[in-house]
Amino acid sequence: MGPFERKKLHRIRYNLLSKAAGKVLEIGSGTGVNFPYYKEVTVTALEPDESMRERSLAKSKQSRASIEVRNGDAQELEFEDNTFDTVVGTLVLCTIPNPRQALKEIRRVCKPNGLILLFEHVRLEKGITAKAQDILNPIWRKISGGCNLNRETISLLREEGLVLTEVNEYLKGIFLSIEAVNQKDEKIISV
Repeated sequence: MGPFERKKLHRIRYNLLSKAAGKVLEIGSGTGVNFPYYKEVTVTALEPDESMRERSLAKSKQSRASIEVRNGDAQELEFEDNTFDTVVGTLVLCTIPNPRQALKEIRRVCKPNGLILLFEHVRLEKGITAKAQDILNPIWRKISGGCNLNRETISLLREEGLVLTEVNEYLKGIFLSIEAVNQKDEKIISV
């Protein structure tokens, strides 16, 4: 864990993941960096990369939560509809090849009025940093495992029908923690 993770991301993860409740699905769980932050919940952690799954196993055993680490792809979830109370994704929508499809799947497996907790880096709306994100994105994707610097995540979440209940900005809006409710029946305007 680097200095940035220790100083800034620790508090963000703690605040966001302390809200996870019930049966939890974590997509793109990576090396299990979120595992210590879960309270007493049951977590199914999906990670498509075998080496990351292996690295996360020790962390899964040290958590207060019951955690099962599995191979899986957020774009094709192998769960029945309305299975999970909470779905978590941290720094993962930037890397998923088809985030729109992943969000459709997340909504499908999350129970009605279930909680969706995300922490993502996003494209800024305007300014020189936004332009730099666009210019650097092709190179960045090649050197960082497919990560996109310039995803417009908030727009995408709204387009997919999620009701955003809380959005917090960090580092001048490059990072966002997002809480959303999975409203399946009603269209509600979000924050």
